[in-house]
Amino acid sequence: MSIIDTIRGYQDELVSIRRDLHAHPEIGFEEERTSGIVAERLASWGIEVHRGIGKTGVVGVLRSGGGNARRIGLRADMDALPIQETTGLPFASTNPGRMHACGHDGHTTMLLGAARYLAETRNFDGTAIFIFQPAEEGLGGARRMIEDGLFQRFPCDEIYGLHNSPDGPRGKVTIKPGPAMAGADFFDIHIQGRGSHGAYPHKAADPVVIAMTLGQALQTIVSRNADPLEPSVVSITQIHAGSAYNVIPDTAHLAGTVRTFDETMRDLVRTRIREIAEGMASAFRVRIDVDLREVFSVLRNDPEAAKAVEHAATELFGEPALDRATKPHMGSEDFADMLLAVPGAYCWLGMAPGAGLHNPNYQFDDEIIPLGASLLARLVEQQSRQGI
Repeated sequence: MSIIDTIRGYQDELVSIRRDLHAHPEIGFEEERTSGIVAERLASWGIEVHRGIGKTGVVGVLRSGGGNARRIGLRADMDALPIQETTGLPFASTNPGRMHACGHDGHTTMLLGAARYLAETRNFDGTAIFIFQPAEEGLGGARRMIEDGLFQRFPCDEIYGLHNSPDGPRGKVTIKPGPAMAGADFFDIHIQGRGSHGAYPHKAADPVVIAMTLGQALQTIVSRNADPLEPSVVSITQIHAGSAYNVIPDTAHLAGTVRTFDETMRDLVRTRIREIAEGMASAFRVRIDVDLREVFSVLRNDPEAAKAVEHAATELFGEPALDRATKPHMGSEDFADMLLAVPGAYCWLGMAPGAGLHNPNYQFDDEIIPLGASLLARLVEQQSRQGI
């Protein structure tokens, strides 16, 4: 019986786990219930369990054979997003303002499915390390686990992860060697102006007008400073100012994100944000403070690990299911930090097309659970036989 057929044999149980996690979403570093379920399931299959790594992270360790000591890491994220769900599903979120709108409940379930299969079959020679990570959504969960000694306590020779793709088609595996997902900075810009009555703007140093002007000026970084052949994004995603129709406020706040694939480009964008803000402060005679934070590293897939994913996906799903010609994603993923510590690869698994990631109407496709679980399990079987 094939891996996929075996895992499909307990698909109903896996779907039940996934929908339970979906109904009880927990945001970064609050995944107490989720990590408890993960730990309980792993232990029930005879897998060695370690909790509290990176606060709410869980690591399972499974050893098999004795000739080859190769150590293969598999990682899934567990956290939800601060989004109010609008799907109307019978298992929709019961936690107001919390939703699994990125499919991490599905990723967790896929890794549990792979872990169960490997524990039952032991068809590998080495050590499988199952890493259930908290706080992927911009809170630094991967770095927290690494700082907590993840790879010192559980050394890996290579590591793999995957993400669902609501762009479809179901079962398509997308993998790109080298830089595959952008690095990301978050920024906050605080404008300290001078308020006044809305009828007397000449008595104000209007932070709202300054915020609008600054927002427009920041868009020239990509259009007029960045090399057009080097991908980069500057997006303002928040503007906060004022509370009344007839009051010019004292302050305004801009926030957003920067995405790049190159450290030189990243430094350019950071420098220009600060320079433009400084110039605007001087021009309008106000104070502008810029807080820029590096949140995600560039995700770089090791070429040999990418080939391993290609081989496993082709063997399981056939050559037509593999997409090698994909472009890099401007989205970011903190699995990048694990790939800085251990060679490995990250791929995308297509599901039935629907609402996009981080959308309140996003719906995970349960039919890809056995596909993702099979791919992860096959990578352990395949790579454990490669030797060191």
